Amino acid sequence: MGMASMNELLERARTGDHSAFSDLVQPHRAELLAHSYRMLGSFQDAEDIVQESLVAAWLALAGFEARSSVRTWLFRIATNRCLNHLRGASRRAPSATALPAPAPDPTRHGEVPWLQPFPDALLDGLADQAPGPDARYESREAISLAFITALQSLPPNQRAVLLMRDVLGYRASETADLLDLTENAANGALRRARATMKTTPPATRTEPADAEERELLGRFVEAFTHDDAASLISLMTDDIWVRMPPHPFEYVGHEAASTFFDSVGAHRLTITRMVPVGANRQPGWGEYVRDPCTGLLHLVGVLVVTLDGDLICEVVHFEATLGGSLGLPRTIRP
Repeated sequence: MGMASMNELLERARTGDHSAFSDLVQPHRAELLAHSYRMLGSFQDAEDIVQESLVAAWLALAGFEARSSVRTWLFRIATNRCLNHLRGASRRAPSATALPAPAPDPTRHGEVPWLQPFPDALLDGLADQAPGPDARYESREAISLAFITALQSLPPNQRAVLLMRDVLGYRASETADLLDLTENAANGALRRARATMKTTPPATRTEPADAEERELLGRFVEAFTHDDAASLISLMTDDIWVRMPPHPFEYVGHEAASTFFDSVGAHRLTITRMVPVGANRQPGWGEYVRDPCTGLLHLVGVLVVTLDGDLICEVVHFEATLGGSLGLPRTIRP
């Protein structure tokens, strides 16, 4: 959009033209949603924040002096709303449904209950949004579940600064102004955030790139639908991670993962079909079981994996309630 066209839309929007306002902000909606998701770890909360931010922008339009771009102005509004949400005393971990089987003792208890998958279909809108020259992360890496999980370990201000600088590529002075910080404070927060992120490096392998990896995923589906824990473990790295937010239980390594899959497999209903779905630019599936009375297949969960070379290094299980946002139907016919 040229500057003249943007200025024209801005002037029309200021007179109360909702259509002009929509045209003005629509090019930034996908990027705002991804940014809010990175801040919060929750797709549902991110959708709410973006909607609230656009309403706030509409109401504040008369006071927008265009000293920054519309994009930067919208990021300021959305980021501040995310920060308020993170700091709010009312933010509680989402309730979790009962596990399908008694869970064995976990390796550790995770601290990121808000993690949710992000639909690949909504990432297509980011294709035309190039980050600034100072960005350190590739767009694919910056939406991976490992990256989102690592971000949630950062305090809110550090999280915001790291995203502004290393993902969106804003300069230090721009970041400080956007977050109402001094430049020294912003730089200090960035140093601390980078130091923390170095201790939990995000995975960079996501979508299957070739026939060999697709074959690996086929073997994974075959083993999973046949409750073959030994075959599952053979497809995983030695330091495999198994997570299932919002439950805090995490299983790390072959022994812990094997115990977990053996325990769950002995009690849960056999997965009849795994329907491929894209989430966070990673391979994923909707898990369906057959209803013995109706014969229909019912969605019981969503599984997303991360690849490391020719093996799987992380398995994340999400609850079935999140399937709708990924386009998975609740029931399907066999």
